[in-house]
Amino acid sequence: MHYLLAFDKFKSAITSDQACSIAKEAILESDPGATISICPLTDGGEGFASIIASVLDGSLHEVEVPGPRFVPTSGKFALVEAGKIPGPALSRLELPGLNSSDRVAFVEMASASGYECLSDEERDPWETTTYGTGVLIKEAVDAGAKAVVLGIGGSATNDCGAGALEALGVAYYDRELQEVTDMTPGKFKLINTVGSTSHLIDTFPPVRIACDVTNPLLGENGATHVFGPQKGLKQEDLVNMERNMRKMGSRLLGLYGRNPADWDNLMAEPGSGAAGGIGFALRHALPDSSFVEGFQLVSEILNLSDGVSKADCILTGEGRFDKSSLAGKGPFSLLVLTGQEKPVNLFCGSADPETVSQLSSIYPNLKVSEISDPGWPLDKSLRETPNTLKIAVLDSNKAS
Repeated sequence: MHYLLAFDKFKSAITSDQACSIAKEAILESDPGATISICPLTDGGEGFASIIASVLDGSLHEVEVPGPRFVPTSGKFALVEAGKIPGPALSRLELPGLNSSDRVAFVEMASASGYECLSDEERDPWETTTYGTGVLIKEAVDAGAKAVVLGIGGSATNDCGAGALEALGVAYYDRELQEVTDMTPGKFKLINTVGSTSHLIDTFPPVRIACDVTNPLLGENGATHVFGPQKGLKQEDLVNMERNMRKMGSRLLGLYGRNPADWDNLMAEPGSGAAGGIGFALRHALPDSSFVEGFQLVSEILNLSDGVSKADCILTGEGRFDKSSLAGKGPFSLLVLTGQEKPVNLFCGSADPETVSQLSSIYPNLKVSEISDPGWPLDKSLRETPNTLKIAVLDSNKAS
């Protein structure tokens, strides 16, 4: 039996690498003669830089940067020679003019401005910033990157990318024309004018934003309403945060000369709401920047389609499987790539029954297993994830 293990992270519990290793151990315990291929998934979030560095024989760099609440943290990026990036992935990035020896940086936003950098008590989008991600991008360019691929999964922020732009030379001023620094949404109400203090942005190398989220910046399906509560935003603050996001989005579009008649359409573009709007900000600030489908890019880098075609059984999973998983997250995208013929065992801490029912009607060979006891408190479920995942894989393998 040939197994493909392609797990995403179980947020706040284990990384995708760890999940794959646990599943491998369980399979070999029950089926010592099994052939196993491992392909840890990443949506551009936690593990993005290290996975890319490992697969493409790149170098992994760790740099101290301000975290999402300005406490120093270890930001990560990988530097990879362009010639080592598989042809389909390089074509997808659309980076003409690169030599094979030129280095491309794969920057992991989650390591600098991520959800995982904070405790539950610290998660508050009014006080979090993408400043550290801006610093990390600049560090990657200073290290010699001729192009940047920014993975924006796993963010703790909803600052419309204002912090990242501050790190790259954008300045914010109040009504008295005093500069406001360390930008967070809690300071948006102070801002009267936005300007640029640096020519760095004008000369920046190409930036590709790896993202599968299609939500707009504003509205009921936008960054604030869909992702804000997951990042600690209180229900009663949704309207006020939305108002502030519109204000900052308009300021930035004005700074970069966009026609005011187009502003609503630009803030409604698919993907502009990903990671609290950082993609929206960089798209309009940087001269050569664009979104790229994250799962497709990583699939081509990892040669995932070949792994799927060779496998008799596919194991995947993530922490929570629900409606949000259908918006381009790794396990669902893997399921679409696999199709209806092969068995797919999806393991998760918890699952939304409606989502499972919807997918089971389309993919008859899909089996979804919840690994956590619903009676456990969250902290115990997270702590026990390595054990419960191994037991669930063992049980699933015995049943098959």
